[in-house]
Amino acid sequence: MTPAARLQAAIEVLDEVIASVREDGPPADAIVTRYFKHRRYAGSKDRRAVRELVFRAIRHTAERPSSGRSAIVGLAEDEPELLALFGQTRGPDPLHDGETGAPPSSVPAWLIPELSAMVTAEEWPALLERAPLDLRANITKISRDELLDQFPDAAPTTISPWGIRLPSDSRIDDHPAFMSGLLEVQDEGSQLIALACGAESGERIVDLCAGAGGKSLALSAAAPGAMILATDSNRARLSKLRPRAERGGAAVEARLLNPPNELDELADWRDTADVVLVDAPCSGSGTWRRNPEGRWRLTADRLDRLIAAQERLLDIGAELVRPSGRLVYAVCSLLSREGAAQIASFLERHSSWISEETAIAAGRPDGAGRLLTPAHDRTDGFFVARLRRPC
Repeated sequence: MTPAARLQAAIEVLDEVIASVREDGPPADAIVTRYFKHRRYAGSKDRRAVRELVFRAIRHTAERPSSGRSAIVGLAEDEPELLALFGQTRGPDPLHDGETGAPPSSVPAWLIPELSAMVTAEEWPALLERAPLDLRANITKISRDELLDQFPDAAPTTISPWGIRLPSDSRIDDHPAFMSGLLEVQDEGSQLIALACGAESGERIVDLCAGAGGKSLALSAAAPGAMILATDSNRARLSKLRPRAERGGAAVEARLLNPPNELDELADWRDTADVVLVDAPCSGSGTWRRNPEGRWRLTADRLDRLIAAQERLLDIGAELVRPSGRLVYAVCSLLSREGAAQIASFLERHSSWISEETAIAAGRPDGAGRLLTPAHDRTDGFFVARLRRPC
């Protein structure tokens, strides 16, 4: 494919991405893969080049463009070498007089008032930087120093005692250390959420929104002998936990829940958990550097629904915590209503509960919790708070 043909392919992929966003369909990565399944003539260099163009265009603008062409024209206005490809053979049609593309922006305009006051405009560029690849050493099998020896390009993470960091384009899925369960892919911020739980051997721990189980596995490694229950209402995501646990030698029980019957299905854990982690569904605004199209997918109605779900899950988690036990709330979000305001609302409903410092030397105080950001902490964005039930 010529450079012009690659640019036209990027426009076509972006048209499909925009349609998928409107319909709440597959993510951009899946669309790129599907696009090239039907175009076998494209070589690996072509596929990489088109994918790079697609994601540069997605990162370029926070507002959902009207079309793939609008997204690419906007990118080309900042990358003039692309402008020369319009009108070439097999490339995009020539630019029209006065044609402009999607304007550059980092944060959707409607979301700016929702951001935590700490996420100032100076921090916004970091929200779209390419994220590194962070790994967590499975400390039941290997030390971090021993793992570092197996990755010449790695450096230790600065805050998590379990993490190592590789360049963003690294691949480890066929590395012997991964295949033998010596490590898990996990952003340093996510590792710190597990550390904030302060898990200890012998404790009863519930990971209420476990997803594929990354934090459950980290808790198991941090507290050998703890009884860990990983729950979720998404069967497909939760099904990924078992093979990961078997590979890493982790003892974690998985339980599929069926809303709105969670408390009935968790009756055997009510008032008995030492720790309940509520890593709630959220806007994902803290992970835009990994998923920049998330800015296009989020709407005001969806945000309101997520905030209502977070409130409900916090109240469910509180029912499981034993007297003097701990409730840890986390969201990969930089929005106040999902973070500090959510915990303030919980403490109004549960006035006897006590907020306490998390056991992590990261982030900045934000209400009753702490906020980690890509610019300040070089992690994904997370809000985390730890609460204690009174005796």
